[in-house]
Amino acid sequence: MRLGHLLKLAARSAWNRRGTLCLIVLSVALSTMLLLGIERIRGQARESFAQSISGTDLIVGARGSGTQLMLYAIFHLGGATNNMGWKSAERLARHADVAWAVPLSLGDSHKGHPVIATTEDYFTRYAYRRGQHLRFARGRAFAEIFDVVLGSETAKSLNYALGVRITLSHGASGTGLTEHADKPFTVVGILSPTGTPIDRSLYISLPAMEAIHLDWEGGAPIPGFRVTPEQVRKFNLEPKSVTALLLGLKSRGRVFALQRMIAADREEALMAVLPGVALDELWRMVNMGEQALLLISLVVMATGLAGLASAILAGLGERRRELAILRSVGACPGDILLLLSFEGLLVMLSGVVLGMLVLVALMSAVAPAIADACGILLYVSLPDSKEWLLVAGIMAAGFCASLLPALRAYRMSLSDGLTLNT
Repeated sequence: MRLGHLLKLAARSAWNRRGTLCLIVLSVALSTMLLLGIERIRGQARESFAQSISGTDLIVGARGSGTQLMLYAIFHLGGATNNMGWKSAERLARHADVAWAVPLSLGDSHKGHPVIATTEDYFTRYAYRRGQHLRFARGRAFAEIFDVVLGSETAKSLNYALGVRITLSHGASGTGLTEHADKPFTVVGILSPTGTPIDRSLYISLPAMEAIHLDWEGGAPIPGFRVTPEQVRKFNLEPKSVTALLLGLKSRGRVFALQRMIAADREEALMAVLPGVALDELWRMVNMGEQALLLISLVVMATGLAGLASAILAGLGERRRELAILRSVGACPGDILLLLSFEGLLVMLSGVVLGMLVLVALMSAVAPAIADACGILLYVSLPDSKEWLLVAGIMAAGFCASLLPALRAYRMSLSDGLTLNT
């Protein structure tokens, strides 16, 4: 029997049992969607994290955990247990190997969005995703003390525009935060989307961070003492400390020498981490969760393949006469083997294609929500080489699963199919 006839016969046979096989197709589609979805989200999440910062050679902060320093300095998650002194930041900025330095100070927030105090150099020096620099969708960088710049997602989610006046809250998270209500800020700029934590933040100047805390002490307003916005310029607004310092070097070949020098600094206990190394450490921390998700998806896939084999095996008893008739009209045992194998392969192919289409639709629908909630940029793209290998593995596993009932049918004798059971 020719291969084309076998394929056509396999398709018609599968269509006649479409009710049962549709359930198997859905199971395979779910398994495929889960397996490819986990792999794609894992890869794109890692890529999104890795591309959150580019062009920065060292991140300096108070001595502690390098991963934690990376989390609060770049991803604005958690908080620093200690700050580094402003004098140390100035001293490092003047170092002969340093081309530029951008200080960061965190601690306040606005409706759940972190507030970062920095300098105007942040908007020209900070880079992400292979050297892309920040751009303004509207407005400009801060110039006055009470100017604030918004990330794109902050402006979108809070429905803010240029000229809106807002107040900041003391503290990074939680409920019942005290507001700096007497010192409102004016929105003067909104950044273009980056797909990084920058989109969910607000940016003010370092003097502004000092200004709103002039009449605060120990995390609370000083009773009976109030500094008005008009009076803040009379005070020294130079910061006493900052959370972290981003450094760009004149020569990347000096990065390890400078890192050792900072670690051995005798004036203050500091540390310097390489962004790429810290990101790898961060990813290793969540590796166990990745493996658990992958294992779950493999179990679901195995369940789907077992269902496919079970459905074909269960149907063999009803199809004995059909297969025997095929044998009687000239089909050899090898044709029967190929027929059932092709049926299983068609079911697998349908399930895999359906799963990939559902994955594309699902990622298109949830990508904006994930970007808003986690700052992870997911996008729809053609499968990469690793995903194609997974698809090939799924198809091969499905073909092997369908061989089990096919081999059983192969062994069925002609007389067994034609003999009536009484």
